[in-house]
Amino acid sequence: MPKPPNPTRLLPALAALAMIALPASGCGTSSADVARGRVLFIQKCGACHTLAEAGTAAQTGPNLDHAFAAARAVGEGGDTVEGIVEAQVENPRPSTANPAVSMPADLVTGQDLQDVAAYVALYAGVPGAAPPKAPGGPGAQVFANNGCGGCHTLAAAKAGGVTGPNFDEVLPGQSAAMIEKSIVDPNAAIAKGYPPNVMPANYETLIDPAELKQLVEYLADSTAKGGSKKSKGR
Repeated sequence: MPKPPNPTRLLPALAALAMIALPASGCGTSSADVARGRVLFIQKCGACHTLAEAGTAAQTGPNLDHAFAAARAVGEGGDTVEGIVEAQVENPRPSTANPAVSMPADLVTGQDLQDVAAYVALYAGVPGAAPPKAPGGPGAQVFANNGCGGCHTLAAAKAGGVTGPNFDEVLPGQSAAMIEKSIVDPNAAIAKGYPPNVMPANYETLIDPAELKQLVEYLADSTAKGGSKKSKGR
């Protein structure tokens, strides 16, 4: 029986990894938070990479589903993919200032890197992977696809993130224009008690204009007077 091909050579979109020797057992970690990794991936990596489960479709960097599909096809598991992701993020090759050629060094580090790597390892190249379905209409799906619930509380979405402001508290009374402004230019008006430069400032390019409108309408409707109570009762 012919020897199966080396899976690292089956990743043409990540050709730089061909020089990295990784054991088949990989570098898995039991301390990773995959849900948090999804939020971080969307925020830090989604502007450049396609990954179906994250709902991202950028083409600046490799399509991660395509890149790891071949490795999945020859039986490589999540631990190996996780190790490859960690190695590539820690040592982007070649390292240049051009994002179309090389991603920035230290894009995510420490526990953040472990969480992102574990998330990518779970879903990249998996046939049929797609964002989780969210009840509440198209705007709710945009909210879920972009990981908003990982940072914000919103009763209608059953989200309890605390990194950013509680939407049920800060959005009532705001117009659609004000809500959109807070998404596309988050440092323009910062909620009391929260530091600047925490929320990514590139959602205007990450989110399709039609989907951005759906998201704004969903947030406005969900946080209107009595809106969250109605959502709970659905």
